Amino acid sequence: MNILIVKLSAIGDVVHTLPSLAALRKLYPLAHITWVIEEAAADLIKGHPYLDRVLVSYRKRWVKEISRGKIKTLKEVFLFLRELRSRRYDLVIDFHGLLKSSLIVGLAPAGRKLGFDSMQELSGLFVREKIPEDMTKHAVDRYLDLVHHLGGKGFSRQAKGEEPAADGYRLEEMEFLIPRGEAEEEKVAGLLAANGLIRGRFVAVNPAALWETKLWEDEGFAGLCDRITGELGLPVVFTGADKKEGRRIQALMSLSSINLAGETSLRELSSLYWQAAAVVTTDTGPMHIAAASGAPVVALFGPTDPARTGPYGPGHLVLRLGIACSPCFRRKCSTRACMRGIEIEAVFQAVRTLLQDRPSLHETIAADGSGDNNL
Repeated sequence: MNILIVKLSAIGDVVHTLPSLAALRKLYPLAHITWVIEEAAADLIKGHPYLDRVLVSYRKRWVKEISRGKIKTLKEVFLFLRELRSRRYDLVIDFHGLLKSSLIVGLAPAGRKLGFDSMQELSGLFVREKIPEDMTKHAVDRYLDLVHHLGGKGFSRQAKGEEPAADGYRLEEMEFLIPRGEAEEEKVAGLLAANGLIRGRFVAVNPAALWETKLWEDEGFAGLCDRITGELGLPVVFTGADKKEGRRIQALMSLSSINLAGETSLRELSSLYWQAAAVVTTDTGPMHIAAASGAPVVALFGPTDPARTGPYGPGHLVLRLGIACSPCFRRKCSTRACMRGIEIEAVFQAVRTLLQDRPSLHETIAADGSGDNNL
Protein backbone atom coordinates (compact mmCIF):
# COMPACT_ATOMS: atom_id res chain seq x y z
CA MET A 1 0.00 0.00 0.00
CA ASN A 2 1.26 3.48 -0.91
CA ILE A 3 0.26 6.44 1.29
CA LEU A 4 0.94 10.13 0.72
CA ILE A 5 0.77 12.63 3.60
CA VAL A 6 0.47 16.30 2.69
CA LYS A 7 1.35 18.65 5.53
CA LEU A 8 3.59 21.42 4.28
CA SER A 9 4.04 23.81 7.21
CA ALA A 10 4.38 25.40 9.72
CA ILE A 11 6.66 23.98 12.40
CA GLY A 12 3.92 23.63 15.02
CA ASP A 13 1.46 22.10 12.55
CA VAL A 14 4.03 19.53 11.46
CA VAL A 15 4.68 18.59 15.11
CA HIS A 16 0.90 18.24 15.60
CA THR A 17 0.79 15.74 12.72
CA LEU A 18 3.49 13.42 14.13
CA PRO A 19 1.05 11.33 16.25
CA SER A 20 -1.05 10.79 13.12
CA LEU A 21 2.02 9.53 11.28
CA ALA A 22 2.73 7.10 14.10
CA ALA A 23 -0.90 5.97 14.13
CA LEU A 24 -0.85 5.44 10.36
CA ARG A 25 2.27 3.32 10.66
CA LYS A 26 0.56 1.17 13.31
CA LEU A 27 -2.55 0.87 11.15
CA TYR A 28 -0.60 0.07 7.97
CA PRO A 29 2.71 -1.43 9.15
CA LEU A 30 3.80 -2.55 5.66
CA ALA A 31 2.76 0.57 3.77
CA HIS A 32 5.15 2.80 1.85
CA ILE A 33 4.55 6.27 3.35
CA THR A 34 5.61 9.52 1.68
CA TRP A 35 5.34 12.97 3.29
CA VAL A 36 5.37 16.19 1.25
CA ILE A 37 6.66 19.11 3.30
CA GLU A 38 8.05 22.59 2.75
CA GLU A 39 11.70 23.40 3.34
CA ALA A 40 11.34 25.34 6.62
CA ALA A 41 10.00 22.37 8.59
CA ALA A 42 11.63 19.51 6.68
CA ASP A 43 14.35 18.96 9.30
CA LEU A 44 11.67 17.68 11.69
CA ILE A 45 10.88 14.60 9.58
CA LYS A 46 13.93 13.83 7.46
CA GLY A 47 15.16 10.39 8.43
CA HIS A 48 11.98 9.65 10.37
CA PRO A 49 11.75 5.89 11.01
CA TYR A 50 8.04 5.81 10.11
CA LEU A 51 8.60 7.38 6.69
CA ASP A 52 9.89 5.78 3.51
CA ARG A 53 10.25 8.99 1.52
CA VAL A 54 10.24 12.75 2.16
CA LEU A 55 9.53 15.13 -0.72
CA VAL A 56 10.57 18.71 0.00
CA SER A 57 8.76 21.58 -1.69
CA TYR A 58 10.72 24.81 -2.08
CA ARG A 59 7.54 26.67 -3.03
CA LYS A 60 8.44 30.07 -1.57
CA ARG A 61 11.81 30.16 -3.30
CA TRP A 62 10.33 28.85 -6.55
CA VAL A 63 7.65 31.55 -6.61
CA LYS A 64 10.20 34.27 -5.87
CA GLU A 65 12.67 33.11 -8.51
CA ILE A 66 10.08 32.55 -11.22
CA SER A 67 8.57 35.99 -10.55
CA ARG A 68 12.05 37.43 -11.16
CA GLY A 69 12.28 35.68 -14.50
CA LYS A 70 14.53 32.77 -13.49
CA ILE A 71 13.08 30.30 -15.93
CA LYS A 72 15.62 27.61 -14.94
CA THR A 73 13.68 27.22 -11.70
CA LEU A 74 10.83 25.69 -13.71
CA LYS A 75 13.03 22.64 -14.29
CA GLU A 76 13.33 22.17 -10.51
CA VAL A 77 9.56 22.43 -10.13
CA PHE A 78 9.10 19.90 -12.94
CA LEU A 79 11.48 17.44 -11.27
CA PHE A 80 9.59 17.78 -7.98
CA LEU A 81 6.27 17.09 -9.72
CA ARG A 82 7.74 14.15 -11.60
CA GLU A 83 8.93 12.66 -8.31
CA LEU A 84 5.52 13.28 -6.75
CA ARG A 85 3.79 11.50 -9.65
CA SER A 86 6.35 8.69 -9.95
CA ARG A 87 4.27 6.53 -7.64
CA ARG A 88 0.54 5.84 -7.66
CA TYR A 89 -0.90 6.18 -4.18
CA ASP A 90 -3.65 4.08 -2.71
CA LEU A 91 -4.36 6.86 -0.21
CA VAL A 92 -3.59 10.57 -0.06
CA ILE A 93 -4.35 12.48 3.15
CA ASP A 94 -4.52 16.27 3.12
CA PHE A 95 -3.79 17.28 6.72
CA HIS A 96 -3.27 20.88 5.64
CA GLY A 97 -6.51 21.91 3.96
CA LEU A 98 -5.29 24.99 2.07
CA LEU A 99 -4.88 25.78 -1.62
CA LYS A 100 -1.14 25.08 -1.60
CA SER A 101 -1.70 21.57 -0.23
CA SER A 102 -4.79 20.84 -2.28
CA LEU A 103 -2.92 21.52 -5.52
CA ILE A 104 -0.42 18.80 -4.57
CA VAL A 105 -3.30 16.48 -3.66
CA GLY A 106 -4.93 17.20 -7.00
CA LEU A 107 -1.73 16.42 -8.92
CA ALA A 108 -0.96 13.20 -7.04
CA PRO A 109 -2.27 10.07 -8.80
CA ALA A 110 -4.38 8.24 -6.23
CA GLY A 111 -7.44 6.06 -5.87
CA ARG A 112 -8.48 7.61 -2.54
CA LYS A 113 -8.08 11.21 -1.41
CA LEU A 114 -9.06 12.08 2.15
CA GLY A 115 -9.38 15.43 3.88
CA PHE A 116 -11.63 17.68 5.92
CA ASP A 117 -15.05 18.84 4.77
CA SER A 118 -13.83 22.40 4.26
CA MET A 119 -13.89 24.91 1.46
CA GLN A 120 -11.09 27.02 2.94
CA GLU A 121 -9.21 28.33 -0.09
CA LEU A 122 -11.34 25.88 -2.13
CA SER A 123 -9.33 22.97 -0.72
CA GLY A 124 -12.46 20.81 -0.51
CA LEU A 125 -12.63 20.63 -4.29
CA PHE A 126 -9.57 18.39 -4.45
CA VAL A 127 -10.51 15.61 -2.01
CA ARG A 128 -13.18 13.03 -2.76
CA GLU A 129 -13.56 11.66 0.76
CA LYS A 130 -14.28 14.18 3.51
CA ILE A 131 -14.89 14.16 7.23
CA PRO A 132 -16.12 17.02 9.45
CA GLU A 133 -13.42 19.19 11.05
CA ASP A 134 -14.15 19.87 14.71
CA MET A 135 -12.45 23.19 15.43
CA THR A 136 -13.19 22.89 19.15
CA LYS A 137 -10.58 20.12 19.37
CA HIS A 138 -6.84 20.51 19.73
CA ALA A 139 -5.07 20.31 16.36
CA VAL A 140 -3.45 17.00 17.36
CA ASP A 141 -6.87 15.45 17.99
CA ARG A 142 -8.36 16.94 14.80
CA TYR A 143 -5.64 15.38 12.68
CA LEU A 144 -6.06 12.04 14.42
CA ASP A 145 -9.74 12.12 13.41
CA LEU A 146 -8.56 11.41 9.86
CA VAL A 147 -6.79 8.26 11.07
CA HIS A 148 -9.83 7.27 13.15
CA HIS A 149 -11.89 7.51 9.96
CA LEU A 150 -9.57 4.97 8.35
CA GLY A 151 -10.15 2.53 11.20
CA GLY A 152 -7.29 3.47 13.49
CA LYS A 153 -7.75 3.10 17.21
CA GLY A 154 -8.82 6.21 19.07
CA PHE A 155 -6.50 8.36 21.11
CA SER A 156 -7.79 10.30 24.09
CA ARG A 157 -6.50 13.23 26.13
CA GLN A 158 -6.70 11.42 29.44
CA ALA A 159 -4.28 12.23 32.19
CA LYS A 160 -1.85 9.70 33.54
CA GLY A 161 -3.52 7.28 35.88
CA GLU A 162 -6.89 7.37 34.15
CA GLU A 163 -8.17 4.36 32.30
CA PRO A 164 -8.23 4.68 28.51
CA ALA A 165 -11.35 4.23 26.45
CA ALA A 166 -11.99 0.69 25.25
CA ASP A 167 -10.66 1.50 21.78
CA GLY A 168 -8.15 4.14 22.83
CA TYR A 169 -4.61 4.77 23.97
CA ARG A 170 -3.56 6.76 26.99
CA LEU A 171 -2.23 10.21 26.22
CA GLU A 172 1.34 9.27 27.09
CA GLU A 173 1.26 6.52 24.43
CA MET A 174 1.03 9.08 21.62
CA GLU A 175 4.27 9.39 19.68
CA PHE A 176 5.69 12.84 18.95
CA LEU A 177 8.83 11.37 17.49
CA ILE A 178 11.34 13.95 16.23
CA PRO A 179 14.32 11.97 14.92
CA ARG A 180 17.58 12.91 16.61
CA GLY A 181 20.87 11.19 15.99
CA GLU A 182 24.38 11.26 17.41
CA ALA A 183 25.25 14.35 15.39
CA GLU A 184 22.49 16.41 17.00
CA GLU A 185 23.23 15.14 20.50
CA GLU A 186 26.96 15.83 20.12
CA LYS A 187 26.33 19.35 18.78
CA VAL A 188 24.11 20.23 21.74
CA ALA A 189 26.45 18.60 24.23
CA GLY A 190 29.21 20.80 22.84
CA LEU A 191 27.09 23.94 23.14
CA LEU A 192 26.21 23.12 26.74
CA ALA A 193 29.80 22.38 27.67
CA ALA A 194 31.12 25.54 25.97
CA ASN A 195 28.70 27.66 27.99
CA GLY A 196 29.12 25.87 31.32
CA LEU A 197 25.58 24.46 31.25
CA ILE A 198 24.48 21.24 32.94
CA ARG A 199 21.63 19.08 31.69
CA GLY A 200 18.47 19.77 33.68
CA ARG A 201 19.98 22.85 35.31
CA PHE A 202 19.01 25.67 32.96
CA VAL A 203 15.80 27.29 31.70
CA ALA A 204 15.35 27.85 27.96
CA VAL A 205 13.46 30.99 26.90
CA ASN A 206 11.96 31.51 23.44
CA PRO A 207 10.78 35.14 23.20
CA ALA A 208 10.10 35.23 19.44
CA ALA A 209 6.88 34.77 17.46
CA LEU A 210 5.84 35.41 13.87
CA TRP A 211 2.73 37.39 14.88
CA GLU A 212 3.43 40.67 16.67
CA THR A 213 0.25 40.08 18.71
CA LYS A 214 1.83 36.96 20.26
CA LEU A 215 4.86 38.84 21.60
CA TRP A 216 5.36 39.60 25.27
CA GLU A 217 7.21 42.76 26.32
CA ASP A 218 11.03 42.66 26.33
CA GLU A 219 10.93 44.22 29.78
CA GLY A 220 8.76 41.33 30.96
CA PHE A 221 11.21 38.73 29.72
CA ALA A 222 14.15 40.68 31.19
CA GLY A 223 12.55 40.85 34.64
CA LEU A 224 11.54 37.20 34.48
CA CYS A 225 15.00 35.99 33.45
CA ASP A 226 16.70 38.03 36.19
CA ARG A 227 14.42 36.40 38.75
CA ILE A 228 14.96 32.89 37.37
CA THR A 229 18.72 33.32 37.68
CA GLY A 230 18.75 35.41 40.84
CA GLU A 231 16.11 33.56 42.89
CA LEU A 232 16.14 30.04 41.45
CA GLY A 233 19.85 29.90 40.69
CA LEU A 234 19.33 28.65 37.13
CA PRO A 235 21.04 30.12 34.08
CA VAL A 236 18.77 31.32 31.25
CA VAL A 237 19.36 30.28 27.63
CA PHE A 238 17.69 32.22 24.83
CA THR A 239 16.60 30.33 21.71
CA GLY A 240 15.01 31.40 18.43
CA ALA A 241 15.72 31.91 14.76
CA ASP A 242 18.31 34.66 15.36
CA LYS A 243 19.96 36.46 18.24
CA LYS A 244 18.31 39.89 17.96
CA GLU A 245 15.35 39.20 20.28
CA GLY A 246 17.62 37.76 22.95
CA ARG A 247 20.09 40.62 22.63
CA ARG A 248 17.36 43.21 23.17
CA ILE A 249 16.29 41.42 26.34
CA GLN A 250 19.86 40.91 27.55
CA ALA A 251 20.44 44.67 27.27
CA LEU A 252 17.63 45.18 29.79
CA MET A 253 18.81 42.51 32.25
CA SER A 254 20.89 42.98 35.37
CA LEU A 255 22.25 39.42 35.42
CA SER A 256 24.06 37.45 32.73
CA SER A 257 22.43 35.00 30.35
CA ILE A 258 23.34 32.88 27.32
CA ASN A 259 22.07 33.46 23.77
CA LEU A 260 22.06 30.34 21.60
CA ALA A 261 19.46 31.61 19.12
CA GLY A 262 20.34 30.78 15.53
CA GLU A 263 22.90 28.16 16.56
CA THR A 264 20.73 25.04 16.35
CA SER A 265 18.77 23.20 13.71
CA LEU A 266 15.22 22.16 14.57
CA ARG A 267 16.40 18.71 15.65
CA GLU A 268 19.21 20.21 17.72
CA LEU A 269 16.68 22.56 19.29
CA SER A 270 14.61 19.52 20.23
CA SER A 271 17.64 18.03 21.98
CA LEU A 272 18.38 21.33 23.74
CA TYR A 273 14.81 21.64 25.04
CA TRP A 274 14.80 18.00 26.17
CA GLN A 275 17.79 18.79 28.39
CA ALA A 276 16.29 22.00 29.86
CA ALA A 277 14.67 22.12 33.29
CA ALA A 278 11.82 24.08 31.70
CA VAL A 279 11.01 26.13 28.61
CA VAL A 280 9.31 29.53 28.71
CA THR A 281 7.88 30.52 25.36
CA THR A 282 5.38 32.46 23.33
CA ASP A 283 2.84 30.63 21.16
CA THR A 284 5.10 29.60 18.30
CA GLY A 285 6.69 26.59 16.60
CA PRO A 286 9.48 26.05 19.17
CA MET A 287 6.79 25.77 21.88
CA HIS A 288 5.47 22.66 20.15
CA ILE A 289 8.97 21.26 19.62
CA ALA A 290 9.61 21.68 23.36
CA ALA A 291 6.38 19.92 24.35
CA ALA A 292 6.97 17.12 21.83
CA SER A 293 10.52 16.66 23.15
CA GLY A 294 9.32 16.10 26.71
CA ALA A 295 10.27 19.47 28.21
CA PRO A 296 7.94 21.10 30.77
CA VAL A 297 6.58 24.25 29.08
CA VAL A 298 5.34 27.58 30.40
CA ALA A 299 3.49 29.13 27.44
CA LEU A 300 2.26 32.71 27.15
CA PHE A 301 -0.99 33.03 25.20
CA GLY A 302 -2.94 36.05 24.03
CA PRO A 303 -4.71 36.20 20.64
CA THR A 304 -4.87 32.42 20.10
CA ASP A 305 -6.70 29.58 21.83
CA PRO A 306 -4.58 27.14 23.90
CA ALA A 307 -7.39 24.60 23.74
CA ARG A 308 -6.73 24.37 20.00
CA THR A 309 -2.99 24.98 19.72
CA GLY A 310 -1.51 24.95 23.22
CA PRO A 311 1.42 22.73 24.27
CA TYR A 312 0.00 19.22 24.08
CA GLY A 313 0.16 16.78 26.93
CA PRO A 314 0.48 16.81 30.72
CA GLY A 315 3.00 18.81 32.70
CA HIS A 316 2.68 22.18 30.97
CA LEU A 317 1.29 25.52 32.16
CA VAL A 318 -0.42 28.08 29.93
CA LEU A 319 -0.75 31.69 31.06
CA ARG A 320 -3.36 34.00 29.56
CA LEU A 321 -5.39 36.95 30.77
CA GLY A 322 -8.70 35.67 29.42
CA ILE A 323 -9.95 39.16 28.55
CA ALA A 324 -13.22 39.48 26.64
CA CYS A 325 -11.66 39.92 23.19
CA SER A 326 -9.31 36.94 23.52
CA PRO A 327 -8.89 34.73 21.56
CA CYS A 328 -9.33 36.99 18.52
CA PHE A 329 -6.77 35.30 16.18
CA ARG A 330 -5.67 38.72 14.93
CA ARG A 331 -2.13 39.36 13.74
CA LYS A 332 -2.40 43.11 14.28
CA CYS A 333 -3.73 44.96 17.32
CA SER A 334 -3.37 48.56 18.52
CA THR A 335 -3.23 47.63 22.22
CA ARG A 336 -2.02 44.00 22.48
CA ALA A 337 -3.60 44.14 25.93
CA CYS A 338 -3.88 40.35 26.19
CA MET A 339 -0.08 39.98 26.12
CA ARG A 340 1.03 43.25 27.71
CA GLY A 341 -1.15 42.53 30.73
CA ILE A 342 0.67 39.31 31.63
CA GLU A 343 2.61 39.99 34.82
CA ILE A 344 6.19 38.96 35.54
CA GLU A 345 5.17 37.61 38.93
CA ALA A 346 2.59 35.25 37.39
CA VAL A 347 5.10 33.85 34.90
CA PHE A 348 7.81 33.47 37.53
CA GLN A 349 5.45 31.61 39.86
CA ALA A 350 4.43 29.34 36.97
CA VAL A 351 8.10 28.50 36.34
CA ARG A 352 8.65 27.87 40.06
CA THR A 353 5.55 25.66 40.22
CA LEU A 354 6.59 23.69 37.18
CA LEU A 355 10.06 23.06 38.56
CA GLN A 356 8.85 22.11 42.03
CA ASP A 357 5.60 20.28 41.50
CA ARG A 358 5.60 19.09 37.86
CA PRO A 359 1.75 19.15 37.69
CA SER A 360 0.19 16.01 36.26
CA LEU A 361 -2.44 17.89 34.27
CA HIS A 362 -2.11 20.33 31.40
CA GLU A 363 -3.43 23.51 32.99
CA THR A 364 -4.33 27.05 32.08
CA ILE A 365 -3.79 29.59 34.84
CA ALA A 366 -4.84 33.22 34.99
CA ALA A 367 -2.00 35.56 34.05
CA ASP A 368 -2.54 37.56 37.24
CA GLY A 369 -2.01 34.36 39.26
CA SER A 370 -5.56 34.35 40.58
CA GLY A 371 -6.66 30.83 39.70
CA ASP A 372 -6.56 27.88 37.35
CA ASN A 373 -8.75 25.71 35.21
CA ASN A 374 -8.09 22.60 33.15
CA LEU A 375 -8.09 22.76 29.41
